[in-house]
Amino acid sequence: MLILTLFAFVAGAGTAVSPCVLPVLPALLSAGVTGGRRRPLGIVLGLALTFTITIVGFGEVADGVGLGDGTVRTLATLALLAFGLAVLLPAVGDRLEARLSRLARFAPAAGRPTDGDGLRSGVAIGAALGFVYAPCAGPILASVIAVGAATGETVVIALAYAAGTSTVLLGLALGGRGLVDRVRTRGRGPLIRRVVGAVMVLTAVAMVAELDLRFQTAIADDLPAAVVNPTKALEESAAVEDRLADLQGPPRFDSDAVAAKPAPDAPAAGPAQRPSDARDPGLPGVVTPQLPMLGPAPDFTGTQRWFNTPGGRRLSLPQLSEQRRVVLVDFWTFTCINCIRTLPHLKAWDRAYRDQGLTIVGVHSPEFAFEKDAGNVRAAIRRSGLRYPVAQDNDFDTWDAWGNRVWPAKYLVDADGQVRYTHFGEGEYEETEAAIRALLAEAGDDDLGAGARAVPGRTPSRRATPETYLGSQRAMGFAQPPTDGTRAYRYAGALPQSGFALNGRWTVDQERATAVTDGVVRAKVVAKDVYLVLSPPKNRNGLVTVELDGRPITRAQAGADVRDGRVPVPRQRLYHLVALDAAREHELTLRLRDGTSGYAFTFG
Repeated sequence: MLILTLFAFVAGAGTAVSPCVLPVLPALLSAGVTGGRRRPLGIVLGLALTFTITIVGFGEVADGVGLGDGTVRTLATLALLAFGLAVLLPAVGDRLEARLSRLARFAPAAGRPTDGDGLRSGVAIGAALGFVYAPCAGPILASVIAVGAATGETVVIALAYAAGTSTVLLGLALGGRGLVDRVRTRGRGPLIRRVVGAVMVLTAVAMVAELDLRFQTAIADDLPAAVVNPTKALEESAAVEDRLADLQGPPRFDSDAVAAKPAPDAPAAGPAQRPSDARDPGLPGVVTPQLPMLGPAPDFTGTQRWFNTPGGRRLSLPQLSEQRRVVLVDFWTFTCINCIRTLPHLKAWDRAYRDQGLTIVGVHSPEFAFEKDAGNVRAAIRRSGLRYPVAQDNDFDTWDAWGNRVWPAKYLVDADGQVRYTHFGEGEYEETEAAIRALLAEAGDDDLGAGARAVPGRTPSRRATPETYLGSQRAMGFAQPPTDGTRAYRYAGALPQSGFALNGRWTVDQERATAVTDGVVRAKVVAKDVYLVLSPPKNRNGLVTVELDGRPITRAQAGADVRDGRVPVPRQRLYHLVALDAAREHELTLRLRDGTSGYAFTFG
């Protein structure tokens, strides 16, 4: 925890010297040079406070009350405009003082001393700037906060980040005040106050016109990466990534980890273990596995709708154990390509072994907000032809009860309710089927017949570009990282391998990027298959035009959802864009119709 806290502090300090702070720096310095001598401290405290509140809790509050993505920015802009006018115009300051006397006194009347030590007014101004400054926290902070939440230390991590950035900003504010104090001694105080107020008002106007966002875009395009993101090396260091993984902890159940442990000197034989060299005649060439006892299986908890059960009723593992059923629990989500590629195998096992005592239960734990919609889940189940029970786990209660970490994940539970086998990700289908048959045989079925019919599938290439997201929270590999809000993006430079860039005007939130006008996604990918989660505009279909290596994609290169170089987007789901015969490097260009949203890329 100490290492992660130190990292958050250093990352915060690095953020305070990065170009993304420049749009608010004039207002911060200007506000700090007026009022009492403790106003710079108040400004930095207010900024740190609201910044911390934003990254710890505002996202949840905003979702709960339905605030739009730009609401915080709008409120902060209005507050900054009000403070600027109060400093610039004494009459306005007097009226505002009468209403907000408990917060600050902005413009003293003739002969009246300045506003005490300036601490309270500084906190108020810093609070407004803090909400504007929050987007400077990049994806790495989102990852740190997410892990902090999992370990119960969210506030500590957020405060460490805020402390790092506040330390640097306080130094800048104090340095600016010291310089202005020298000028003020020459009788220039009223002029300074007017200049300060004008700077704050102009900053608010620039934010209304989104000039600050355009400025950030320009410097991201033209300055070296070391200047644009000075903490990048730290964020991408192996030590930080390893520490984040350590804090997440291992899965609660993992048969591979148990198998990797050295065997005790005198292993106790039991009816649940079969000889390691035993072979199942129904699966020629496959060794029947030894299946350790991994612990009692948690029940399904906190679920919403159930599909493919009589009357939509909820299933329970104790009830299934009373019926002597072997249960395969599959954690999945309907836009995950890795999950989708495992579904044919699950359907084959369901057909082959349901009457022999196997019950498959799909636990749908959503990655994106639209995957929480029961109608979307029902449509995905129907589209995929699933006949086994599926439970909605929208709040990840069952996911957490099982200590799960990834999609897809499979857990086999024997007829006594014990977890006996796990597999994470794709592959090892023969081994998983052998484990199913072993547990069915333990439960008393000695006539399992032949194994399920082999299912053809597309195996992902190990050379493929890693998955990435278009939302701000997990966007990786972008030349110019997407940031929350509506802004214009421009990047015409060459992309590195597995590099991405947005062009045009986009509205971005944590999950997705929505094309506003001329929305283009550029990418240089290594892949045989390219998939993208897409969502249409409200009340009409979306559309994506696909180009490969600068030309309209051909029928031979096109994925299953492409028609004449275009992808109609009638609903929210995963779309197959590119299908090649081998994984090679290609330039991919996608043009999204206005209002069409992109969520996540995956490659095979």
